[in-house]
Amino acid sequence: MPDNSKMTFVNSQLEIRIKPYDKQKYLITKELLENYSINTVCIEANCPNRYECFSKGTATFMILGKICTRNCFYCNIQKGIPKKVDNSEPKMVAEVIKKLKLDYVVITCVTRDDLKDSGAGHFVKTINEIRNTNPNCKIEVLISDLKGNWKELKKIIDAKPDILNHNMEVVKELFSKLRPKGNYILSLELLKKAKEFNPKLKTKSGFMLGFGESEDQINKTIKELKEVNCDIITLGQYLQPSKKHFKVKKYYTFEEFKKIKEKARQIGISNIIASPLVRSSYKANEISK
Repeated sequence: MPDNSKMTFVNSQLEIRIKPYDKQKYLITKELLENYSINTVCIEANCPNRYECFSKGTATFMILGKICTRNCFYCNIQKGIPKKVDNSEPKMVAEVIKKLKLDYVVITCVTRDDLKDSGAGHFVKTINEIRNTNPNCKIEVLISDLKGNWKELKKIIDAKPDILNHNMEVVKELFSKLRPKGNYILSLELLKKAKEFNPKLKTKSGFMLGFGESEDQINKTIKELKEVNCDIITLGQYLQPSKKHFKVKKYYTFEEFKKIKEKARQIGISNIIASPLVRSSYKANEISK
């Protein structure tokens, strides 16, 4: 296991140090997840915060398997033909949440374009199982675009998650290059529809920086998220998972993130977290308040 007190991402502008973590608690959480065959985006996406989060006894649960049907060029999650959906997964996730004594969870997924409902029904089952086993636990769902199937979106919303999250991931101008199977307008429409189905539901989105986007493109994306009444935005630095992934074009400094955050607040987004190691589910409980 790497000693994260020495783990750094360095270039001429920026050095990012991953916070020290409790290795014993990290291993306990990791072993529990493995024993229940629970997938996490923390491991599959090679998240730099996984050591800190696991050592605090939390994780971002990833349902519907660990093979994605899309091919985003920044993402470390495996692409290909997914396996059959495990119907026992919702109950297993709920049991692990109970063992970890969590009062807030984030449930995300791989994109499953092969499924008629894009996995919406599985999300509903997972939410219901968590509610039955952990009635006081708040639930944030981080969903795919569901291929624009708003009927299925409504089913998820009717299951009453506390927060509905759908990430833009990148600015509009880079979608065709980095997310060839995604659709920027469709993603915005999903967030808009979610508010139409339930105006009281908190919505959340985020995107990464470092792909070569301009300041104007960043501000435009934030403005368009504001226009669909998105409540919470997360912004973080893209870190290239491997040599085969898209190369980082720019490393943003902490000061640059601070300026972007200030601009977002001027636009009207009061609940925003922006920093190099921020990810969509990082410290989700804290920023959801």
